Amino acid sequence: MNQLDFNGRHAIVTGGATGLGYAIAARLIASGGSVSLWDRDLAAAQRAALVLGSKAQAVEVDVGRHDSVRGAVQATLGHTQRVDALVNSAGITGPNTKVWDYPVEAWRQVIEVNLNGLFYCCREVVPLMRGAGYGRIVNIASVAGKEGNPNASAYSASKAAVIALTKSLGKELADTGVRVNCVTPAAVKTAIFDQMSEEHIQFMLSKIPMGRFGKPEEVAALVAWLCTEECSFSTGAVFDLSGGRSTY
Repeated sequence: MNQLDFNGRHAIVTGGATGLGYAIAARLIASGGSVSLWDRDLAAAQRAALVLGSKAQAVEVDVGRHDSVRGAVQATLGHTQRVDALVNSAGITGPNTKVWDYPVEAWRQVIEVNLNGLFYCCREVVPLMRGAGYGRIVNIASVAGKEGNPNASAYSASKAAVIALTKSLGKELADTGVRVNCVTPAAVKTAIFDQMSEEHIQFMLSKIPMGRFGKPEEVAALVAWLCTEECSFSTGAVFDLSGGRSTY
């Protein structure tokens, strides 16, 4: 493992109890930092914090509710005086079905969590970073947001919007010390696979030239670097982690 410098810094990681969020939190702690694990499942976040040790704290939040996000910010500031990085990792896939059969309520839920929730988190954390004159925001998008996966319209649309929001916010903050970037992984084998059909999982695998799924630790390595001070001249950028699937 390469040594990254996140010494003395604090990050909020949404969806931090499991999957990509947990792997990212672990890498940031290994790099000398501390983390607030924001998650809808408080018990899972508390279990994750126990494993990660004293540098991790669990915070209950439903990112799809603005009031819940505001409350989570206040809870976080109760145990840290600074927020140096925000990693928006919380997300859901929604059902695998055609647009004309897509349940309207399921569509709303995907957009509420994947897009609106990310907006709420950025909206509430950016003022803290602007006030401090420093910050790093990393949004977890997806290659689906660049290419549009069939039978995953809500997920693809929400991740395309995450890419666009990242570019907009990055430009809005370009004259400050806050950098905003996103990563677009191809499929990474985590518990989110439980929300997908086997047919869709195999479709995603067939699109990856490397012939395998990504590993959470591989995503965490890039995200952690994007959270460091060394990431100083990249903002509003999109970083691929696709095993060769996306080359643009």
